[in-house]
Amino acid sequence: MRYLLASCLLFSLASAAAIPTNQGNGKGNGNGNGNGNGTSNGNGHNKKFTVELGPRPYYLVDDMDEGPLKAKLQSCSEGPFKVSDFVFAHRGAPLQFPEHTVESYSAARRMGAGVIECDVAFTKDKQLVCRHAQCDLHTTTDILNRTDLASKCTTPFTPATSNGTAAKAKCCTSDITQAEFKTLCGKMDGFNPKATTVKEYMDGTPYFRTDLYSTCGTVQTHKEYIDLVNGWGLKFTPELKKPEVKMPFQGYTQEQYAQDMIDAYKAAGVDPSRVWAQSFVPDDIFYWIKNEPDFGRQAVYLDERVDTVAGYANATASLPGLAARGVNIMAPAFFALTKVDNATGTIVPSEYALAAKAAGLELVTWSFERSGWLNKGGDYYYQYVKPVINNDGDMYTVLDVLVQQVGITHMFTDWPATLTYFASCFGL
Repeated sequence: MRYLLASCLLFSLASAAAIPTNQGNGKGNGNGNGNGNGTSNGNGHNKKFTVELGPRPYYLVDDMDEGPLKAKLQSCSEGPFKVSDFVFAHRGAPLQFPEHTVESYSAARRMGAGVIECDVAFTKDKQLVCRHAQCDLHTTTDILNRTDLASKCTTPFTPATSNGTAAKAKCCTSDITQAEFKTLCGKMDGFNPKATTVKEYMDGTPYFRTDLYSTCGTVQTHKEYIDLVNGWGLKFTPELKKPEVKMPFQGYTQEQYAQDMIDAYKAAGVDPSRVWAQSFVPDDIFYWIKNEPDFGRQAVYLDERVDTVAGYANATASLPGLAARGVNIMAPAFFALTKVDNATGTIVPSEYALAAKAAGLELVTWSFERSGWLNKGGDYYYQYVKPVINNDGDMYTVLDVLVQQVGITHMFTDWPATLTYFASCFGL
């Protein structure tokens, strides 16, 4: 079934629009590439860059219920499709490509993402690399297959047992040096808890993804990511990952970690307007606001408090106070921004969304295309609108409410093509 789904997601030249590419010095000009008029690779040559979307957006539009939104999206079927800053490439394009790899970032660029993400973690020698979590190497790379590195893991592989104990492993970026990290191959994120061998453990890709491109993804340091994205003339959204080791780590403080991430952009000559620094840790956001105000102005507070009923209420009530402390952008998971109006049976903005608007806060949200099939009501990301979700095309219905009624300015996605289609259609 996994491979059948993969065949429906492959790239297609049918949804392409040629975009003139402006090849300059690779430094960018602070305006990025949100208008789709070109990117810069720093090689001094002019050429055209083509945004390609493949069949997935068309599949989703065809799957929608009949109505004005479907008709509007159908009217945009032949493009043109343009690079858009509305589209934040979440870890690149991990629906099909190993996350935080050159291949994943390249796919995101090809599908029109104007902003590309690097989740930032640190290594044993305190260098910054791109990983979604400090301790996810056992599920996102081939480290367990590496006899020279597997023994360095915090928790080496332990097989599942016949009495039901799950297999386990824990390998962190802080277990190895940056040089060792660079020898790893990126793979699709996943593991098999019933595994009795390393090979079985590593074979755990979720059913709605594919291993088609999971051969040996090229992992990236934070600096390499900056150079790559800067060379394309696109924009950046680095997330400072919450450490899973006790801080300070060998004298390395949280403040230095937060500063090192920002310093990398300053060293590369990147204008702060091209950077959306993110964190789930409020103190990181406040640190940037105080110590790096040019970057703090566009810092994104990732709000996970909404995951519980009490937390949601507390988070909603706290928004005016956060705005008063200088926070400009809030980013909860998108389920928290909508709800179903019981009287009409329609999807409408949530209390959190209305409170953020009243407080003058900008809203960014995450993560599109991170769910399986929606014909059974969706999962985590659709939990508040589950009663009115019954097909994959409904993700565009939810997106339309998020854009037109909630007023989100950017959205993270695991497959940029789906958002690029919508953004180009509505001029985002």
